[in-house]
Amino acid sequence: MKNDADLKAYVSEEQRERLRDRREREELERNIKERDAARTRKLHLRNLAKEEKEDDIGALRIISRQEYLKKRVEQKSEELADEIEDEQNMFDSVELTESERREFRFKQDLYDLIVKNSMKDDCGEYTMPDAYDLGVNQKKRFAVALKNSRDGESKGKKMNPFAEQEQWEQQQMGKAALNFGSKNKRLKANRYEYVFGDQIEFINTGVVEGEKNYPDLEKFECVKIKEEQKTLPVYGYKDELLNAVRDHQVLVIVGETGCGKTTQIPQYLHEAGYTKVGKIGCTQPRRVAAMSVAARVSKEMGVKLGHEVGYSIRFEDCTSEKTSIKYMTDGMLLREFLGEPDLCSYSVIMLDEAHERTVTTDILFGLVKDVARFRPDLKLLISSATLDAEKFSDYFDSAPIFKIPGRPYEVKIHSTKAPEANYLDAAIVSALQIHVKEPPGDILMFLTGQEEIETVEEILKHRTRGLGTKIDELIICPIYANLPTHLQNKIFEPTPEGARKVVLATNIAETSLTIQGIKYVIDPGFVKIKSYNPRTGVESLLVKPISKASANQRAGRSGRTGPGKCYRLYTAYNYQELEDNTVPEIQRTNLANVVLTLKCLGIQDLLNFDFMDPPPSESLLKALELLYALGALNKHGELTKVGRRMAEFPLDPMLSKMIVASEKYRCSEEIITIAAMLSIGNSIFYRPKDKQVLADNARVRFSEGNVGDHIALLNVYNEWKSYDYGSMWCYENFVQFKSMKRARDIRDQLKGLLERVEIEVTSNLNDLDAIKKAITAGFFPHSAKLQKDGSYRTIKHPQIAYLHPSSSLAQIHPQPRWVVFHELVLTTKEYMRQVIELKPEWLIEIAPHFYKKKDVEDSDTKRMPQGKGLSAFS
Repeated sequence: MKNDADLKAYVSEEQRERLRDRREREELERNIKERDAARTRKLHLRNLAKEEKEDDIGALRIISRQEYLKKRVEQKSEELADEIEDEQNMFDSVELTESERREFRFKQDLYDLIVKNSMKDDCGEYTMPDAYDLGVNQKKRFAVALKNSRDGESKGKKMNPFAEQEQWEQQQMGKAALNFGSKNKRLKANRYEYVFGDQIEFINTGVVEGEKNYPDLEKFECVKIKEEQKTLPVYGYKDELLNAVRDHQVLVIVGETGCGKTTQIPQYLHEAGYTKVGKIGCTQPRRVAAMSVAARVSKEMGVKLGHEVGYSIRFEDCTSEKTSIKYMTDGMLLREFLGEPDLCSYSVIMLDEAHERTVTTDILFGLVKDVARFRPDLKLLISSATLDAEKFSDYFDSAPIFKIPGRPYEVKIHSTKAPEANYLDAAIVSALQIHVKEPPGDILMFLTGQEEIETVEEILKHRTRGLGTKIDELIICPIYANLPTHLQNKIFEPTPEGARKVVLATNIAETSLTIQGIKYVIDPGFVKIKSYNPRTGVESLLVKPISKASANQRAGRSGRTGPGKCYRLYTAYNYQELEDNTVPEIQRTNLANVVLTLKCLGIQDLLNFDFMDPPPSESLLKALELLYALGALNKHGELTKVGRRMAEFPLDPMLSKMIVASEKYRCSEEIITIAAMLSIGNSIFYRPKDKQVLADNARVRFSEGNVGDHIALLNVYNEWKSYDYGSMWCYENFVQFKSMKRARDIRDQLKGLLERVEIEVTSNLNDLDAIKKAITAGFFPHSAKLQKDGSYRTIKHPQIAYLHPSSSLAQIHPQPRWVVFHELVLTTKEYMRQVIELKPEWLIEIAPHFYKKKDVEDSDTKRMPQGKGLSAFS
């Protein structure tokens, strides 16, 4: 029993031991878990503390920076206040320069701004806005919902469940509709300031004051014509002007652009009775100006154009026996000297826009000055806006100067702060700045030629395309010689309300055209000027800076119908560096036509003619040499019979000789057609940018068979004639209808002059060689032969030239060996324009006095086999 008891005790002891071990093991595992959990919690707390510490440090840095900046502002403001106080004490009695005064004012303004901002009560707290659905805003919030759910309820209709869909459709249809002008008048109140790249900064460099003595100027565009005439500055000086004309035979009149001198002075003289003893003649430098001014004056006088008021330009005479006020180009007055050397039918001669100094104007100065000396009853007026009055007064025997002060409106002139590297880009940016920021008013931009105008037009369209309602509509209207008439007339159309018109023009808009509504002028400061080199016979067309007189004329264009602004894309210093006046044309042009006219007038001593600015003696000698070669002068310098016949044609002497020579070759019909087409210039063909390939193909068709440019022009006219002179034919063949009509008028007048010089009108269309010989008879000095490098060398006076890219002969291969050209022009290279092929033996046949056999022998001829001489090139 004892052993059993001991066994039980032993077993229970062992069980208790195992139970104790298990409890210890479980406790140990629990301790390990608790320790791991405590360690994890400690690590997590440590990470949180680290993050909080970093956040605190960042916040402290921000606070520290703000506090530092506040102390820095206080410190700098105190230093600025001390500087201002020191400068006031130290320099109180010292005269400062403009830059020093500007810097001192800047410091004062800056300090006042700091003090003003520090006084503001800025708590830095956010204030909740008013509730959207309370008060007045409640109606606004639910307006759309009420309209969509109860549409038409006010009209007694039922609720429309499709109102929202219909409204959306109407909005989309409105977006698709095509609208002209500005989108909406409401947009004008909040114009969208659209920034076009880099802005150009302008500074106000002057104001051309408007006349203050005319209270009716605010109604300038609204009053009737008679009241409008009274608003012009010249009206206030009417009596004084008439007294001055009565007391003096020669009067120099200086009046601002737009003062009314061109349109009003002839009317004042007409009212004063000068037209009872003779006509009043007023010359203009350009044909467009003569036509437009005559139309304006006839409207003001209430008469029909061509009756009491008329105009006369080359190949167009709109006058009658009733005409008492006659506007004409200066060239037409020069031609009137041929039939009326003393101008006995005129009582007053007014040479207007004399500052332009065209070659015919300078010749007229000498002629009318001579006429006035033996005709005391003839009144002579010299007028312009920007001429050198003292110089003109001295030339006309100390004639008195009558100044008409004031202009209709003031013009503010702005110049750039710094020179512009690219004046084209600056002009485009300036136009867009004006369009976006300035009040309504059209823009006039002066450019040098057609290529620049087309470039600017394309860039402006590209930059304004796709802007939608961000800016108002910008209407771009170019104006240059080769533009079709219907596009030229767009510049005179009224600008739609809310839109703005920008006119891209050459220097023709300086004096010849007045466009209504122009208030802003952009002046890049350049012009394309034609210069003639008498040594080489080359006319160069180069871009050069304008003169001060031209700059002032351009600025005056903006003040014709209201206060305006002129933006000059050059600095005020550059303006001071410009020449006072443009070099007179007589010193930079071919004088052959002028010399022929003077010879017809009986003026033999050309070197001692009373020129205001004598031309270079080289130019006169070159002109005499050419006229002698053409047979117009004999070896004594006297006019020949051929020269008399040539002078009857108002053309270049070489064209006149071509017409006279056509009698020998019995092709006068074809030659006067070619002469008429050449007189138009380079405005026959129109080449739009979007249809260049079609235009080129249409042009090539007229020169099939490599007949040359002259014959191509003849083909154009004959085909147009076969289609009954229709405008649709011109449109289909990219030919300008206006130019063709003018060519037709010129040809009709040339045909009448053929009868006057007793040349029989004959036709020889099938004999192209006869036509080419007649052309060569006039232009044999303009002959050239091909060189190995593809260029041409003129024969008599060696000069390297190239076929113009527009010439039909430039597209053929091989190129003709011998050519005769109409003119030589220097652009990027020296180009020959209007070229035909010739046979070298023609030169010796037609002008044996000018060419010898050695002149027309090619260097390759000497190395050719016997019997392959000149005929090898024919």
